[in-house]
Amino acid sequence: METKNQHNIILFSSLTGEFTHDPFVSEHWLVFIISGFSEVFSPEGVISHPPGTLALVRKNQLVKTVKKADGEKPFKSISICIDQQTLKNFSAEYDIKADGIYLGEPNLQIENDEFMKAYFNSLMPYFQQPDRLTSILAQTKTKELIEILLGNPALRNFLFDFSEPYKIDLEAYMNRYFSYNVPIPQFAKLTGRSISSFKRDFTKTFNATPERWLQKRRLEMAYFLISQKKKKPTEVYLEVGFENLSHFSTAFKREFGVNASFV
Repeated sequence: METKNQHNIILFSSLTGEFTHDPFVSEHWLVFIISGFSEVFSPEGVISHPPGTLALVRKNQLVKTVKKADGEKPFKSISICIDQQTLKNFSAEYDIKADGIYLGEPNLQIENDEFMKAYFNSLMPYFQQPDRLTSILAQTKTKELIEILLGNPALRNFLFDFSEPYKIDLEAYMNRYFSYNVPIPQFAKLTGRSISSFKRDFTKTFNATPERWLQKRRLEMAYFLISQKKKKPTEVYLEVGFENLSHFSTAFKREFGVNASFV
């Protein structure tokens, strides 16, 4: 696996296997799949992104993604972080503002038209010489991408809505996203709360601390998947939000009194 992180542009390639990443997305990203494919998991189902896909991912959300090689073809992608500070600077410099709060889909597939093809073709040489992609060039290429995206007026609010997440229904959100392995402060941010108000509201709603409730909920889901869906512990521990198999196995036995492999 090789990741070349040149400032806010990531050149990623892997020869074999599967790779996942942190499910919390704090900034906008545009991801171009060169070869291989990725699978994006959500409560609604799984979306597969084949080679040639351009995926625009919105900030402040949880996204589970698995990257896979395709036979002998490695997974290869270019990802550009369109961060909030760059967008705010762009907005001030060119007087471009959102018309209102963005209310559309958080994940979009962008047409890979001639302008996008030319843009990503201009980045391909840096896979071989990543040191040539200096901070000035990376920033210039990011501003170029923003300008290309603005060719679609519908993306103005997507990019330039700088509002923070508003306070949302805590019970519904946590029951939907409990299996995502992210720290408590990120759950607080995503539900529009400070850490202290998140913990206070959480205890009031679930009559338990966030840490205890999350572990119990994840273990209950694991028990269901193992006992009813006949999945193996090695197949479910990541799916339900545990970082490693050892921690999962210890917690499972403590909760249910039996080893996960014997259920």
